[in-house]
Amino acid sequence: MADIPPNAPLAARMRPRSLDEVVGQQHLLAEGAPLRRLVEGATPASVLLYGPPGTGKTTLANLVSTATGRRFVALSALSAGVKEVRGVIEEARRRRAYATEDTVLFIDEVHRFSKTQQDALLGAVEDRTVLLVAATTENPSFSVVAPLLSRSLVLQLRPLTDDDVAALIRRAVADERGLGGAVRVADDAVAHLVRLAAGDARRALTALEAAAEAATVTSPENPVVDLATVESTVDKAAVRYDRDGDQHYDVVSAFIKSIRGSDVDAALHYLARMIDAGEDPRFIARRLIVHASEDIGLADPTALQAAVAAAQAVQLIGMPEGRLPLAQATVHLATAPKSNAVITAVDAALADVRRGGVGTVPPHLRDGHYSGAAALGNAQGYRYPHNVPEGVLAQQYPPDELVGRDYYQPSRHGAERTLHERVPRLRRTIRGGGR
Repeated sequence: MADIPPNAPLAARMRPRSLDEVVGQQHLLAEGAPLRRLVEGATPASVLLYGPPGTGKTTLANLVSTATGRRFVALSALSAGVKEVRGVIEEARRRRAYATEDTVLFIDEVHRFSKTQQDALLGAVEDRTVLLVAATTENPSFSVVAPLLSRSLVLQLRPLTDDDVAALIRRAVADERGLGGAVRVADDAVAHLVRLAAGDARRALTALEAAAEAATVTSPENPVVDLATVESTVDKAAVRYDRDGDQHYDVVSAFIKSIRGSDVDAALHYLARMIDAGEDPRFIARRLIVHASEDIGLADPTALQAAVAAAQAVQLIGMPEGRLPLAQATVHLATAPKSNAVITAVDAALADVRRGGVGTVPPHLRDGHYSGAAALGNAQGYRYPHNVPEGVLAQQYPPDELVGRDYYQPSRHGAERTLHERVPRLRRTIRGGGR
């Protein structure tokens, strides 16, 4: 690992130099665990390190090259293209052929590579011209092409625990590579830094460095980082949310599941996280519209109206005022009675159709508005429901194969309770008291 200059950021200076200094990720670093075997050179497999920022992806990639004695080349998907990738691969082939030296290729933010750029890696990964260590904050299942995914070991890194982050802060305060004991940090300041970090080591050390600099300016002779110092130098905790990554999917999933579970407070929490992170309000509104039919349906027929109205309001007024109709629709949907009868019904009907259960349209229901239709028997014998006082009469509507197939099963929740009683009566009348 290259020497790090003393004026480098604190997070860079405190980067672990060995596995013993790595904090967290014990599920991957225990004896015999896959990442430890890789770092120790026992498993020459390419890996995708997937996890949130500040959990050690770059550190572990460096340790792989250091511990195995391989040449280390780092590329960032933000700046490298196919030309740079192919250049590294060609140089790796030459070194392997003439100097018996293997290469570790580290690609940071690999999810930002296009499909073409990722495809350029396949051959070299397949024949182990390079040992690829790729880092991504996004779920590789969504962001990495399938051939590269199948050739790599996917290892998920977890956010650091509060104890992990506190240990890193105290180490940085005491270690000569860090603050070297020149600054004292109060316990309440450590606790606040841990809260701000939200499991991100880099964020914790960056905030610590800013607070230490402020304390040194305020009191050069006896600098102390206390809670007030941290609060004055760090605006707020960054929300753990990435609009283009798996956090996007995780948070919106939790949002919808909270509404489905009728937990209005949790739903508002996840809504606030999305709004604060700058999520597209139109995306939120679309999810509310889908949810209104999927999980509420006719248990509250006004739910869909409320969701559509919120979407229209957001289009008209924009943000930040758009948060109000989004919140109103969220509260409406979360507190509404729930029924999944609509989605269950349409999916059951689709399943029958896809299995071939279509049949022919009964002759009396076919179109009769063209010359020759009557000669074919089309529209003959059709009974017009409005001709009877009840407005409902016995008549076959589905194809023969689907007579008696019940798709819609109303719940007893909310307004759908009425349909729970009405639909069976309608079926009995339509089917002439039969199935």
